[in-house]
Amino acid sequence: MRINLTKKDLINSIYMQIGFSKKISENLLDDILRYMTSNIINYKKLKLSNFGTFTLRAKKSRIGRNPKTREKKLISNRNVVIFKSSNELKNYINKVNEKS
Repeated sequence: MRINLTKKDLINSIYMQIGFSKKISENLLDDILRYMTSNIINYKKLKLSNFGTFTLRAKKSRIGRNPKTREKKLISNRNVVIFKSSNELKNYINKVNEKS
């Protein structure tokens, strides 16, 4: 069973289901991902109905440690994307698991 879903898999799915050429399918997927990314950056949040919410959160700098060498290092402040799934997605996943 494959774990990773690649961009190529998504392009092929769009190609097979909608019938656009692979180049148009790739451009469509790129536009969707670019639009989602810009919304997360500009508005700090992106909510996809019945799927979940992506939120941009700032993390402060902190001191971390290399587990191998135990050397301490400063981890700089940065932004991270947090995903919280919707109740609809959780319910759907649980129904699929019940059938298996």
